[in-house]
Amino acid sequence: MIFRRIKDLREDNDLKQENLAQYLNIKQSTYSNYETGKINVTIETFIKLAQYYNTSIDYLTGLTDEHKPYPKSKK
Repeated sequence: MIFRRIKDLREDNDLKQENLAQYLNIKQSTYSNYETGKINVTIETFIKLAQYYNTSIDYLTGLTDEHKPYPKSKK
């Protein structure tokens, strides 16, 4: 499945795939495969990307158009 927003956010922030791959502690080729939908993005990766971009996983996956993240839960 292709998640267009992870590529769009990267490009909007003038980042290279290498930048995100380093942040996620993965190879650039793995990150490229995430963007093209050749391999599935793990939930752990979605969490890290949502935190990095200060958004929600729902936004990254296209389930909402609201970029603002949900309020943090109080534990």
